[in-house]
Amino acid sequence: MVDEGLEKRQKVFLLGVAAERLSGLSSLEELAALVASAGGEVVGRALQIRPEPDPRTYAGRGKVAEVAGAAAASGAELLVCDDELTPAQARNLEEATGLAVLDRSGVILDIFARRAHTREGKLQVELAQHLYRLPRLTGRGTVLSRLGGGIGTRGPGETKLEVDRRAVRERIALLRRELAEVRAQREQQRALRRRAALPVVVLVGYTNAGKSTLRAALLARFADGQAGQAEPAGNPRLFDTLDPTTRRLKLPGGQEILLTDTVGFIRKLPHTLVAAFRATLEEVAAADLILHVMDAADPEREEQTEAVRGVLAEIGALERPSLLVANKVDLLADPYALVVPPGALPVSARTGEGIAELAAAVERALSESRVRARFVIPYNRGELLALLHSRGRVLEERYTAEGTELEIEMEDWLAGRIAAALVPAPARGERR
Repeated sequence: MVDEGLEKRQKVFLLGVAAERLSGLSSLEELAALVASAGGEVVGRALQIRPEPDPRTYAGRGKVAEVAGAAAASGAELLVCDDELTPAQARNLEEATGLAVLDRSGVILDIFARRAHTREGKLQVELAQHLYRLPRLTGRGTVLSRLGGGIGTRGPGETKLEVDRRAVRERIALLRRELAEVRAQREQQRALRRRAALPVVVLVGYTNAGKSTLRAALLARFADGQAGQAEPAGNPRLFDTLDPTTRRLKLPGGQEILLTDTVGFIRKLPHTLVAAFRATLEEVAAADLILHVMDAADPEREEQTEAVRGVLAEIGALERPSLLVANKVDLLADPYALVVPPGALPVSARTGEGIAELAAAVERALSESRVRARFVIPYNRGELLALLHSRGRVLEERYTAEGTELEIEMEDWLAGRIAAALVPAPARGERR
């Protein structure tokens, strides 16, 4: 991972608790990558195998004493735990080790604060940070008083550690109002896309699975005009994309789509982030097709896939039509040894291998859900009639007093768009 401009990297000691050694070691390795993304230097790590964390000190007292000695010997300035801590656990660890204490959620929030550039992204990150910090504003915890500009202090509140709960709650209320406006704007944008009658395909996946690089490869191959120019590939770092971006492209069979990239997911994703990024994640729940991108070269790919499915379930998008894309096959020593779920599409966004096959699969997935529908198109809605003739297969057409009546075979997403367009707007003062 790349140090993003810190003059002095903070020395960090990692502590994890897990029921199984292998899963615990894997989770600590991921935590180390998160700390590096946040600008820290891991100088030591410890793992305790136990059924569940200790409710008072996260790890057992003996393990905590051992960690305190090892951390002091390594010169660590910060102790980072691999699970979200309660305020009591954090305080007790601070007292037992003499170190500032942060948990995985705090590190992830810090990275998000670094990555946020747009107004929407900054609002969502600030809300998540306040929701995370509110129950921890109980006084003089080391995590809020000793960090002095280290990991977990970026963003709101870093210079006002004495802020009281009322001020934080007021700020949370204001942020929620502003994000409600963002949500309304996104809904208006989705309504415009529905009127354009183009299916929306959304990229989701574990962080650093290669979604942004895959998006750039698809745009370079299939986008028309300026939309396909100067599209940067993703960086090999965690949570590189926070703000979703949408581009239009035309697939080989002539199908036009809108392709959207989204924020990456991760195991133990803080619920405060899911709540704060609700407006962004609704792009996934409203998609006509989800491309679930997995890192085929990562030994933890199955666990990562399940983590993504968990977040999709949480936002109500698990039942949306989807394709599983096994990315980074160029990194496999033996691509034929790749074991992925049935139907997964092997691709390499970096080399372009499998991109044409993926585009064809997207077209098939969008066309397989064809339905028969009957519409009466008013004579003053000629644009809808033209759209149906261009994108559907007309089975029967006749003219009535109300308009042109069509029986047509078409994609179900388009049938929904037409049905929504034909719903009359409510009169002033009338509710739907």
